[in-house]
Amino acid sequence: MEKIKIALAGNPNVGKSTLFNQLTGMRQHVGNWPGKTVEKKEGAFRYGDYEIEVVDLPGNYSLSAYSIEEIVSRDYIVDEKPDVIVNVIDAANLERNLYLTVQMMELGANIVLALNMNKFASEKELEIKSNTLYQLLGIPVVKIEASDKTGREDLLNAIVKVSKKPNDVSNRLNYGKELSEHIQQLQEIVEENTLSGAPSSWMAIKLLENDKIIIETVEKTLNGPNILSDVKRIQKHLMEVFGEDADEALADARYGFIAGLIKESVKKPKIDKITRSEYIDRVVTNRYLGIPIFLLIMWLTFQITFTVGAPFQEIVETFFGWLGETIAGIMGTNWFSSLIVDGIIGGVGGVLVFVPIIFLLFLMLSLLEDSGYLARAAFVMDKFMHKIVGLHGKSFIPMILGFGCCVPGIMATRTLENEKDRLLTMLIVPFMSCSARLPVYALFAAAFFTAYQGWVIFSIYILGMIVAILMALIFKKTIFKGMSAPFVMELPPYRRPTIKGALIHTWERGYLFIKKAGTIIFALSVVIWVLSSLPMGVEYASQASVTGQLGTAIAPVFAPLGFGEWQPAVSLLFGVLAKEVVVSTFGTIYGVGEDGGGIMMALHDTFSPLAAYSFMAFVLLYIPCFATVATIKRETNSWKWPIFTILYTTVVAWAVSFIIYQGGSLLGFA
Repeated sequence: MEKIKIALAGNPNVGKSTLFNQLTGMRQHVGNWPGKTVEKKEGAFRYGDYEIEVVDLPGNYSLSAYSIEEIVSRDYIVDEKPDVIVNVIDAANLERNLYLTVQMMELGANIVLALNMNKFASEKELEIKSNTLYQLLGIPVVKIEASDKTGREDLLNAIVKVSKKPNDVSNRLNYGKELSEHIQQLQEIVEENTLSGAPSSWMAIKLLENDKIIIETVEKTLNGPNILSDVKRIQKHLMEVFGEDADEALADARYGFIAGLIKESVKKPKIDKITRSEYIDRVVTNRYLGIPIFLLIMWLTFQITFTVGAPFQEIVETFFGWLGETIAGIMGTNWFSSLIVDGIIGGVGGVLVFVPIIFLLFLMLSLLEDSGYLARAAFVMDKFMHKIVGLHGKSFIPMILGFGCCVPGIMATRTLENEKDRLLTMLIVPFMSCSARLPVYALFAAAFFTAYQGWVIFSIYILGMIVAILMALIFKKTIFKGMSAPFVMELPPYRRPTIKGALIHTWERGYLFIKKAGTIIFALSVVIWVLSSLPMGVEYASQASVTGQLGTAIAPVFAPLGFGEWQPAVSLLFGVLAKEVVVSTFGTIYGVGEDGGGIMMALHDTFSPLAAYSFMAFVLLYIPCFATVATIKRETNSWKWPIFTILYTTVVAWAVSFIIYQGGSLLGFA
């Protein structure tokens, strides 16, 4: 007869003992846990061809190392590794009870959720959708009444089933970008040092929480001091960002996960008195108002960014214009002067001009993220994307990350359980307007749409989202058929963002942009200058130069899009390496006259306003940068999808820009 070992876990007074007695009858005994003055109840019973051993774990609210009961429960799960954990839940107090469930998910336990006391939940007019709960958690959910054997057969069937096919659902938990990144860092350190038999992700979480038992375990290892030093550094960083300890931030993230879970799986009665957070959520996550509010907030973000950032941008433009003219005046007209002024100052300076705007945009997005609103935006898009596209909002999280950089956006698709969803999301993330594209938009908006910069750039961001959703819809109907795996959208508590935390986030993201300008863009600006100076004897940056010849060769492809000159063509060619290089190419070719006038005047000679918008759309949609393509290759372990991405994004970019320019011309906007 096959044996199955199960453990009953749950909060105090949820009916655990009643269920234990119901299952085991008289075949039970009571003692103490080894070395602990905590009661240990064990029993056994037969079910069909199975001998089921039952251990009733101490009742507790969490698995932290604060009480003997909590330590006993988690040690048993980690060390004894029972086949199944039956998590008994008070259905009338779901939020409080699910906190223990989430911690057992972190521990990698093989769980069956037993919803007990459903009669009391019904009296509170709570309608629990157990099937939705199951889909979102990936854990079997069985409604029982321990007092009268209701659901007993369903529970036992579920126990047998998951004992044969365990469910590790730890990857369904979402702690938000900041915490997830640091948990991943510590997880890698744990795995490198093989610290224990417990899941490395759980060990990482416990280190962040200063769990005394895990800290002692680490101290005994050879690399212990270094590991704990890394932990303290990350804890300090989290304190600066969140304004609270790491364990409090983790608790908030868990309750945010639970809040999202309950919002989707529990129908509550209408009550007169609601909390301020619930009132805000009723508005910002409303099925009708949610998306318009999201669009309004994004529009305000861009308006504030460009209104406040414009004066600072002008100061930087003036500085680089003055610097270029001063150096040219001192050094005279020679190749070295041209390298410094046209190549380096024109290329790198042309990009750094937009640092104030980029920092301001990062600051605005950090404030939205730290306040808890961006998670609500993902929740709103979850409903929309699931209904229209068949994707859950979990795919929207990589898309939001793509606003900063598409590389972490692509990497974030690892959290998607369904392989088709993962591949599909990778294919649409490159349509998000990353920060590298922002200098291009800012340059063209300042040159052609001075009075409407915020509106124009807002429209480009929205265009990227629309194209991404349309392509997802097409792919879902063709090569990626099937519904996506359900996912719980985290709803963290609303916080008043700390200035220090927002500034830290802004600097971390902005510094990467400056670093890129000082390395990759610097090197490429020199390369473009060299190609613009060759062959020897030709006029610098003329059509006879290497850059001119390259641009002339491919320019006819772009003529139907409104920009058939060689300069835009060659800027797009170099922009494949990094999107900022589109601007640095213009800067290197056109120079940086007073107040950036050299570039501005040259652009007006090359583009009409309609052609400028068409060009911006093409930059938004065409081949992602090499780093993104390389990331897709690494994540898929195949050249098939990177090559497909290169080809299809270029076709989509050409088609959309063609529609914009030719359609606008027919309407008289040319």
